[in-house]
Amino acid sequence: MQYEDEKDYIMRMIKEATRVLFTLLSGKKYTHIELPQENKYEVSGNKLDVYKEMADQGNINEAKNILLENIDYNNKDEVIAAVFFYQYISNKGDSFLRQNNYSEEEVYEGLKELARKAGYENTNSILE
Repeated sequence: MQYEDEKDYIMRMIKEATRVLFTLLSGKKYTHIELPQENKYEVSGNKLDVYKEMADQGNINEAKNILLENIDYNNKDEVIAAVFFYQYISNKGDSFLRQNNYSEEEVYEGLKELARKAGYENTNSILE
């Protein structure tokens, strides 16, 4: 598999994981995630924008670690916030991610781990 083909494949898998998780968590059919709705989501009292700003500054791993350390996996809105976070950083592009010691592969693996910890471990077979 050529590098560009591999990147396209990973991005398709990220989009599919996002679609599946959002649909399962929200109970709504996924067409696309509407950005204005993101403002209502938070994890442990921090709005999603806090984590996105950290990622924008290049602190992707730190933002992800703080978000995942504080998340209540039984709270669907918090898990949706994490899905939004992963979608946001995946949209930053491979170049930005690599410059900040992250990768599209880590985004995809993070979404799969999120699904598992939120009780959707059977979903991982769909996401493979």
